[in-house]
Amino acid sequence: MNVLLLIDLQNDFMPGGTLAVAGGDEVLGIANIGIEVAEHVVATQDWHPANHASFASQHEGVNVGDVFMLDMQPQIAWPDHCIANTHGAEFSSRLNVSRIDKVIRKGTDPRIDSYSGFFDNFHKQATGLDDYLKQIGATSLSILGLATDYCVKFTALDARTLGYNVRVILSGCRGVGLTASDIPKAIAEMRDAGAEIVG
Repeated sequence: MNVLLLIDLQNDFMPGGTLAVAGGDEVLGIANIGIEVAEHVVATQDWHPANHASFASQHEGVNVGDVFMLDMQPQIAWPDHCIANTHGAEFSSRLNVSRIDKVIRKGTDPRIDSYSGFFDNFHKQATGLDDYLKQIGATSLSILGLATDYCVKFTALDARTLGYNVRVILSGCRGVGLTASDIPKAIAEMRDAGAEIVG
């Protein structure tokens, strides 16, 4: 079975959101087309506590975009975003949520960030996504969403490690691009891991 996996199509990543991804809203139409024809649809959702350790606001002298050490691992400092039970954490109102079969929430532990839909960044805790996909008999994933160089990339890489066939729909992705090389590098990493990259 092939599953359409939608990554973090939430208000805070849309224009006007606290961690807006340039052109993030442009992927919603592509997502909705995919939803209409997909056999099964799963969506991930950043769902952070207000005191999440990845937020710059939680660290004196740390600014958004800084890299600092969190539990002996480098961590990018993000603006407060996708705080559980807030408007920013909700899916965009333009997304057809009626055919989403399962929502996987991630980043719920205040101590650890979670880019991947499968695990936290230290691979200490699983989100339950792999268990769910195995339960429904999924063998391949078509992935789109936000952002190409973070949550899409790490989800795709983990999916390949877990043995899924992966297809990344680039027209349905947009990246953060903190540096000019981040997005092309992410695409190359996914391709090198065996993901099929399509336009």
